[in-house]
Amino acid sequence: MIKKINILIVDDEPRVVDEIAEFLIAKKFNVFKAGAPSIAFNLLSLHDINIVILDIKLPEMDGLQVLVKIKAEYPEIEVIMISGHGDMDTVIQAMRSGATDYFAKPFRLFDINNAIMRTQRYMELNKKLKTAQKNVDKLSKKILNNIGTQLLGNSEAMKHLIRMMSKVAKSENTSVLILGESGTGKELVANGIHQLSKRSNNMFYSVNCSAIPESLFESEFFGHKKGSFTGALEDKAGWFEIADGGTLFLDEISDMPLGQQAKLLRVLEERVVSKVGSRTSKQVDVRVITASNTKLEDLASENKFRQDLFHRLSVFVINIPSLRERKEDIRLLFDYYLRQYSIQMEKSIQFSDPAVINAITDYDFPGNIRELKNIIERAVILCDGDTILPEHISFSQISVPEISHQSAETSNFVQQNYDNLDLEFHEKKLIQKALISTGNNKSKAATLLNVTWQALDRRMKKFGLE
Repeated sequence: MIKKINILIVDDEPRVVDEIAEFLIAKKFNVFKAGAPSIAFNLLSLHDINIVILDIKLPEMDGLQVLVKIKAEYPEIEVIMISGHGDMDTVIQAMRSGATDYFAKPFRLFDINNAIMRTQRYMELNKKLKTAQKNVDKLSKKILNNIGTQLLGNSEAMKHLIRMMSKVAKSENTSVLILGESGTGKELVANGIHQLSKRSNNMFYSVNCSAIPESLFESEFFGHKKGSFTGALEDKAGWFEIADGGTLFLDEISDMPLGQQAKLLRVLEERVVSKVGSRTSKQVDVRVITASNTKLEDLASENKFRQDLFHRLSVFVINIPSLRERKEDIRLLFDYYLRQYSIQMEKSIQFSDPAVINAITDYDFPGNIRELKNIIERAVILCDGDTILPEHISFSQISVPEISHQSAETSNFVQQNYDNLDLEFHEKKLIQKALISTGNNKSKAATLLNVTWQALDRRMKKFGLE
């Protein structure tokens, strides 16, 4: 909590300044006054100001210019703009420049007080978010610097995950199997291991095994020589050759056809590849990381996955926790992505209705972080104000109604709508829905579901939907 709020009022009308100051002092705020930008910047350099109430029309320089300078020199300070001219272009420019609120004169002091309260809550939330980010393991920050994102979370489950990534990263050739539900960030973890290893300056190459037709497996993985088959118009390097010296990430390894698994096993053991149509072989130095949202051990016991390949891939296994297993991270992730999407879409969304917070923390997120991000992105698109409201949030196309702020009632709402949280049940229902809506056109249904035709075909066989 911020113990004391220091507020600077910048306006060249003494009557306005005195009126606001008197009101705020009665509310127990520390108040500073400036009639010109030069005085304001002098006070900013001398005092720890939290909020600036800034007029648009000022001597020396325009209020919008002052706003830009404040945000450049003191990014932690929040600015509330006031003006005698409330034209929309000025409002938009002020909000895009970093203002948290805007009021046209004459305004009610009650409204200014509410704006300060909102800004104070926003500042406290920002402070918590930054504190949490500072507490994130240094290893996660290294990942952030290299791939532009980080494994965010302060739960013990996330701290354990990052420790495991750090340990296996030091062993450069050890095969790693990453297990986790869809949407938990398996590729991010794989890339993180790569960035924490000595291979970080070389290629990290990601392959989705479910997207590779069986007929092209050898060509894609090992490369081919010109003329080796119809359509081979030039020499092509395979993925092992491309990733030589670096890391090859094979996602959805469980979808690899049985007939091709022996060829992958041979390369992993011999570290040698031969292009299709070539009589020579080449030594490769590639670390292989695989991922699956299905337990390979179970598939191997059912003879749906080679036992020897399973043991070769699972030298070191990392389990990524689902979002429902680290609920204490949900609010942090929500605030983080809300902020990111707001900046990306040039919106000034700073708050979330308590009903929204109750709903997201009660929800189990079968789609994990990917689902959370999609929900937030949609909410930011729909939100025209500064607060995410229940009508902006929807889980699996079901909107959050106007509900009491009481957690128990929120819990009842979630339970009523999500009694069945079985992932395979909902996956089958979504496939059926996509097939019906596309007239049983597999290609269009696959596009609608954002999966490959081959992946959809396998899932249809799995659920008996052929």
